Amino acid sequence: MIAHFLKLEWKQYFRSSYWQKSIFLNILLAFFALYFMTSFLIIGIGGYYILKEQFPNQDPLLIVNGFLLYFIIGDLIFRYIMQKLPVMNIKPLLLLPIHKNKIVHFILIKSSFSFFNIVSLFFFIPFSVVLIKEGYDVSGVLGWLFSMILLTQMANFFNFLINKNNQVLVGLIVLLFAGYLIHYFDVFNLAGFVGSGFDAVYKNPLFALIFLGLLLLLYQLNYKQLRKEVYLDAIISTKVKEATSVDLSFTNRFGDIAPFIKNDLRLMMRNKRTKSSLWMLLMGLLYGLIFYTQPIYADKDWVFVLVGIFSTGVFLMNFGQFIPAWDSSYYKMLMSQNIKYERYLKSKFMIMSISVVLLFLLGIPYVYFGWKILAVHFAAMIYNIGVNTHVIMYGGAFNRKKINLDEKAAFNYQGTGAVQWLIGIPLMVFPMALFSLISWLVNFETAVITLLILGFSGIAFHKNLMNFITHKYQESKYKMIHAFNQEN
Repeated sequence: MIAHFLKLEWKQYFRSSYWQKSIFLNILLAFFALYFMTSFLIIGIGGYYILKEQFPNQDPLLIVNGFLLYFIIGDLIFRYIMQKLPVMNIKPLLLLPIHKNKIVHFILIKSSFSFFNIVSLFFFIPFSVVLIKEGYDVSGVLGWLFSMILLTQMANFFNFLINKNNQVLVGLIVLLFAGYLIHYFDVFNLAGFVGSGFDAVYKNPLFALIFLGLLLLLYQLNYKQLRKEVYLDAIISTKVKEATSVDLSFTNRFGDIAPFIKNDLRLMMRNKRTKSSLWMLLMGLLYGLIFYTQPIYADKDWVFVLVGIFSTGVFLMNFGQFIPAWDSSYYKMLMSQNIKYERYLKSKFMIMSISVVLLFLLGIPYVYFGWKILAVHFAAMIYNIGVNTHVIMYGGAFNRKKINLDEKAAFNYQGTGAVQWLIGIPLMVFPMALFSLISWLVNFETAVITLLILGFSGIAFHKNLMNFITHKYQESKYKMIHAFNQEN
């Protein structure tokens, strides 16, 4: 029966229209998978020697154990955002004489072979081999490796159990940063405390059985949860939810573009695709901590521009690159109304500009790492408003792919075309290259002023630029209507 299920899965994947129409994306995803696996493999092989060279007086295994807490929490957050829940088209199977228990077990076991579970093994297995080669106790290393494999599977089933519970995600993020801050300010080393537990596993491999028990418990909980849902009436029944409304009266101050702003805000709050994209705001806001906490980047000005453009413009990029595809489901109806196209586009510009300013204000604490960072972030904010908003809205005139708002954003390339890949050059690469060149040829202050001049110039010529962009959208109006009628 398992072999039959696998055969059906194989046929479903390669016979689907998605595979037929998205061969390029499948090749691209395969490339990224190979890249990550190769990177983890290299780190797994060389990690021991790098740690031994950097910290000659410390045990590399103890160092790795001391950071496993951050790895576990980061893995859970990454899975929450990226990993899809186990999916199998079980509706036809429920009409056949197949035990429901077998269907549920197949779904759970299938999820164990997910890419998210396999990629980490490309680090743990080579690292364990190197440990054994360097004279570590074989039974201790094997017990530690067995525990890492069990932890990976536990993260897999825990992610399915929480089932996209936003409160759990917030709790994980709080735990991650709370653990880092209390360690940074020498209050308590939470990661080290957890790491001592993994040290104990190496000393006594029998402790790995604790993780095995926890894994079986999570598996059983998932099994019970899914088993309750494997009924035909549960699948075809329609869920009825009471609609809730949010007071958006504050948008009335924007005048004749207020109705469009309200529609966009409702769209972002009510649909799965846009909700998933909103989490990118938090990731963009905290993006600077990846670089600014590392001394190696302290004197690299291009890093300041990279973080400044991305952290203040993360919403601009995620929301703006799919204008007007967000409205593709009702674009034909929208274009039949007695409205001015200029107001429609002006509302998009206003939302993106406000988001840039808010993200800059929320990122002001980065001044803790130096005044240069705040100066670059301010220049990046002005550049995003004056230049990048107009660039990304102009690129939207070439969007020809419909978006299904009921699907989440992670690993979802629906609506993505050549425009989305090419738009990153003027958005990110150009300001970074320009800033680095001027900073190298002249000085840092001149580079900041250059970004400010470009940004303020875009703001000064905003009306002319919007007229040009509006004209381009009007030229493409009927092409987009025809394109949005097609299913990707």
